Amino acid sequence: MMGLNAALMAAVAPHNSGTRGASQAKIIAAAGAVLNDILTAYDMTSDLRVAHFLAQTCHESDGYVTTVEYADGTEYNDRTDLGNTEPGDGPLYKGRGLIQLTGRTNYQQYGALLGLDLIGSPDLAADPATSVTLACAFWKLHGLNALADQDDITTITHRINGGLNGLQSRESFLVSAKAALGMTASAPAARPAVQLGDTGDAVMALQQGLLKAGYAVGTDGDFGPGTESAVKQWQHAQGLTADGVVGATSWAKLGD
Repeated sequence: MMGLNAALMAAVAPHNSGTRGASQAKIIAAAGAVLNDILTAYDMTSDLRVAHFLAQTCHESDGYVTTVEYADGTEYNDRTDLGNTEPGDGPLYKGRGLIQLTGRTNYQQYGALLGLDLIGSPDLAADPATSVTLACAFWKLHGLNALADQDDITTITHRINGGLNGLQSRESFLVSAKAALGMTASAPAARPAVQLGDTGDAVMALQQGLLKAGYAVGTDGDFGPGTESAVKQWQHAQGLTADGVVGATSWAKLGD
């Protein structure tokens, strides 16, 4: 396996020049210097685990160009679901890291977990080296090593993103990561067919995709009659057989 270092990260990331290139080079150099030690500490040393970690973090950080969300964070003000209860919490605790940490509650949780004062010094989360540790801690807490072992990029994406946003980009980075690691090229794992009565992450990912497409569905991971009705409407609009069963063809369309 290729060394877990800056060269590996650079091989996965898209080429950037100018100010974006300078920012990318700085982040990759700093994160790459600690990548081996931190990934090893989190039992992330197999080709598949490393490849999936790099694919997801590369997408989430805009190709390792930034560890800070581009938006100013005001949209998170008064988001009590994120623990933002104080004036200015939105910008103060906006997304930072390779997998963006967002909201006072998350800054508190991960700060306590790692022994960092992220509440008092939220910019620590944007430090490239620290951001690797934060991403690994998130990865561990959400059980993503087991999913990487199954080559299940769909469920990994859902657990990070809450839906399938950017799935094609993540899949593209996964191909690059596997190539950089010298792995035999393989197609992404097939997404499971889901239908009325099913539950779980795949159903929730489907519901998020339908919601993004403009269909009013809940995102509870329960494929009930309401979700089935929305699926049939969406399938009809896409020129697909409107049978309410989401198989390979429907998943491919939903990911477009």
